[in-house]
Amino acid sequence: MAEAFEEGVNGIADCGISFLADFWQEKYLREYIRNGGSKIKFVTGRQGSGKTHFLGLMTAVAGEERYKTAQFSAKDIWLHDFKDIYVEILKQCDIMGCLEAVSHQLIEQMGFHFQDIPEGMRFIDYLSQNDSSDAITKREIRALLRKIFLDDPMMDNNFALACSMLTGSILGYPVLEEQNRELLLAWLEGDRSIKLSQLRALDFYPSRITKYNARHMLRSLAELVHMGGYSGLFVTVDDMEILISRSSLEAVHYTKVKREDTYESIRQLIDDIDSMRNIMFVYAFDRELLDNENAGIKSYQALWMRIQNEIVGERFNRFADMIDLDRLAAQEYTPDVIVAMSERMADAQDRVLRPLDRDRAVQLAERARMGALGVPLLIQKTMQGVDTDV
Repeated sequence: MAEAFEEGVNGIADCGISFLADFWQEKYLREYIRNGGSKIKFVTGRQGSGKTHFLGLMTAVAGEERYKTAQFSAKDIWLHDFKDIYVEILKQCDIMGCLEAVSHQLIEQMGFHFQDIPEGMRFIDYLSQNDSSDAITKREIRALLRKIFLDDPMMDNNFALACSMLTGSILGYPVLEEQNRELLLAWLEGDRSIKLSQLRALDFYPSRITKYNARHMLRSLAELVHMGGYSGLFVTVDDMEILISRSSLEAVHYTKVKREDTYESIRQLIDDIDSMRNIMFVYAFDRELLDNENAGIKSYQALWMRIQNEIVGERFNRFADMIDLDRLAAQEYTPDVIVAMSERMADAQDRVLRPLDRDRAVQLAERARMGALGVPLLIQKTMQGVDTDV
């Protein structure tokens, strides 16, 4: 019964947050970000307020809207060094898939149709088969690779050169040996075990990827994703309250220095975000990260000054960069909505439990205003007869 009910909760939880999710989908994913904009959002709320569910929902919506998505938890990926964030996003984006899509565009620009090339055959072999792999055609391939990558002002020059060579390996020209292909991919992933001297043999003289240039690499990656025919890049980072956790059970433990380095990294991303295109970041954390004056976000004034809301109206502002799901719940979970949600939960398990009546819904609506617990979970517990102090 518990599993069936949990499925019911997940199925109807969107009811309360669709007010925000639908708005983000329309205004950001379909318009602003897709048209070249960039944005950072912060989602907060008390434990159980639905932050993780909301991130999962928006990631699914972004996928439907043709975005490359990356999602991870601060419990698994260190946040104080932006290089680690860039590498994780890169690994989730299938860079070779993006480059293959770009190679298809190049083939079309040369007057051919990539669909006509037999599966497993490279473009240069297809040209040879059709007596078209002459010097002029090869020169045109090189010129288009330069135009697509190296002439793009949004791309880091080293990132662009690596992408140009990797795309050439997909096309079959310029020729790139498998070992060198793996070296380029390792460099893009910030692998410190490779020797830069190995790359110099390819006339490639890059510097190592560090926390200082990783944001420029991310900008280049977002540009590549868009080149590959995607709407953009959508990234979510959950569980940021780990920054102030003192639990010895956590695999990741932040010292004061690492915590402040994380805040500074986010501040720098905020300052750089307008120089990027087609990318959206969403960070999520429990309210404790805001309320803790000594170690939370407010303790790092350089960051807090950039994300605090200057104007707070009576109604929930869906354009705000700091989203409070507790406040959203207080506004959107009316007694009528709660009754409807309980009926859908009951239907999900063939009415084994009865929907809530109006009086119970009024009590839960008042509880929602306290932000003490996510409303879908609160409805579930009430219907199961679990003591919720209502």
